[in-house]
Amino acid sequence: MSGGTPQAFWAPLAWLDGGWQSQVLMELDGRGHWTRFSAAQAAPAGVRVLDGPVIPSLVNAHSHAFQRAFAGLSERRESASDDFWSWRERMYGVALRITPAQLKAVARQLYAELLAGGYTQVCEFHYLHHAEDGSAYPGDGLAMSWALAEAAQEVGIGLTLLPVLYAHAGFAQPALRPDQRRFATDADWVWNACQRINAAGLPLVNAGVALHSLRAAHAADIQALQRLVGEAPVPIHIHISEQQAEVRDCLASTGQRPMAHLCSQFSPDARWHLVHATHSTADEIQAVAASGASVVICPGTEANLGDGLCDLPGWLAAEVPLSLGSDSQVTRGWVEELRWLEYGQRLGLQQRNVGAEPGRQPATAARLFERMLQGSAAPAGLPSWGLKPGARADFLVLDAQSDGLLGLPAGHLLDGLVFASAGSALSQVWVAGRQGLTLPRTAAGAASVRSAFEEAMWALWRDFTA
Repeated sequence: MSGGTPQAFWAPLAWLDGGWQSQVLMELDGRGHWTRFSAAQAAPAGVRVLDGPVIPSLVNAHSHAFQRAFAGLSERRESASDDFWSWRERMYGVALRITPAQLKAVARQLYAELLAGGYTQVCEFHYLHHAEDGSAYPGDGLAMSWALAEAAQEVGIGLTLLPVLYAHAGFAQPALRPDQRRFATDADWVWNACQRINAAGLPLVNAGVALHSLRAAHAADIQALQRLVGEAPVPIHIHISEQQAEVRDCLASTGQRPMAHLCSQFSPDARWHLVHATHSTADEIQAVAASGASVVICPGTEANLGDGLCDLPGWLAAEVPLSLGSDSQVTRGWVEELRWLEYGQRLGLQQRNVGAEPGRQPATAARLFERMLQGSAAPAGLPSWGLKPGARADFLVLDAQSDGLLGLPAGHLLDGLVFASAGSALSQVWVAGRQGLTLPRTAAGAASVRSAFEEAMWALWRDFTA
């Protein structure tokens, strides 16, 4: 992060309450939280005048930071078929050997890229806990968690750590496989980790909990964690219904599809965030909507892994809260994720502007962005998000002279940003009222981040021959 915290900003345009407003004065307190917004105001003396339109940032609600070290290394096929499960086996190669120092270097590069991609908070679905042999790190079993926290703080992005309960290799498996040894946890371990991270009081860092999946956290595991969490206001995340094989296995094991089983047996509430939820029925969508839980969609990763297309019209119509995640880090900006989300639907349904709502919000980009904005706070365990009093003063400044935005009427800026921009159209990223680190290669701080990442990648992959 750079510079101090101004007490007010002025923007020629700002996205407030679901639409553009002109000449907006944005005031904040000394803690870096918004206090007041006033439109149609001339810029007072002494405020920080921004040189482009302002929009809220988004929360990245699902991230595996260590997988940034694997992006680009699984795009070849040597056998008759390739799918999520074969990708997972190859991904374990980096999971089994990355060290805390290497994880920090990889995460710093990733978090700087996420900032540059318009995210200012990242929810880290963190299951890579133990040493390479599966034993606890000596002195502090949270060495990998602290590596992620240090990386986030050095880059200046907000971080929600989600220690993961990962206890089984499958629905009928009593334990993990040897190549999953670094992931092994139970409910007590996860809840203790959550409490320790929150008790540390690190700026811009908080914690919730996660269950890897129904296949990896069986009924007794889920119930044990629910008893420990009780009514604590912490987010609870779970992978669910990402793959058809998972749906078939859940049906065979429980007699129900994954989301139906979760909703009928474990009573999720608004603290729960269902990651992927790719394969759903109308009844499951209604059950999730009735529970108050939200869905985290990761379009870039879901495309990369061949997961399938979610029922976006169904989730939108049911008014289930939605958010975005970068997951395996093959995409690292929300603009590209929104584009993938809409274009996947267009290809699958052979229609245009699937995400629009004629009569209420005909602009596809605006509707999808606003839904992701409204769904950003809860997955991160934050009370509010966006350009509103009380929320953290995070925002993005658009470069109105960028190729995708140049000459567009103000009402179409989001359309141009999502559907007509090549490369970044952001000129500034702010977190808690302070300007965030970006990645120009000439900046000294960014050069250090890149150098450490390159060194870690060389150490991880110097013997890689595929």
